[in-house]
Amino acid sequence: MPAKSPQIQQLIRLVRESASFMAWLRAVRSLGLLSWCIGAGAVRNLVWDALSGHDAPSVLADVDVAYFDATDISGERDAKLQRALQAAMPNAPWEVTNQAGVHQWFESVFGRAVAPLHSLDDAIATWPEFVTCIGVTLTDDDEIRVIAPHGSLTFDDLFSMTIRHNPVRATVANYNERVAKKNYAARWPSVTILPAQC
Repeated sequence: MPAKSPQIQQLIRLVRESASFMAWLRAVRSLGLLSWCIGAGAVRNLVWDALSGHDAPSVLADVDVAYFDATDISGERDAKLQRALQAAMPNAPWEVTNQAGVHQWFESVFGRAVAPLHSLDDAIATWPEFVTCIGVTLTDDDEIRVIAPHGSLTFDDLFSMTIRHNPVRATVANYNERVAKKNYAARWPSVTILPAQC
């Protein structure tokens, strides 16, 4: 097994030191999903709060739980899993999404049809900014594993606090709207926001 990079080691250390994040991971693991992670903003916020020296964690709009199971892509299943997590940890803003079913609703939300995804890694690779193309999962023996399909690009952006458009699925308009809505610099003044790539 290859040695983990210093950035991955630092991320794993931050996750382990966060009682909340570890509790979230254990709660999701208890669902018995085969391929899952907590990703995107939850990971970004954890790292950026630490880099910025914040005493209290930033408020999360949601704790993104992404999983992949092509055997049942119904919205009802996502809702059932989300209810189970809310019952276990009612103060966490859970959002559960089966990435195998994203193609069913993507057009109605974002205005264009997309092909089905093939795996959890495939899904994470499509998220709108490279810094959020990352997920963390917890094995049965308590090993923390990091999923980052774009590799060093994601980690470099994560630890340099850089927002960069990932054009795999997010349009320039999607990216610009997210940047305006999230107002990153209000919480993290050191953030660098790069213009979208066509």
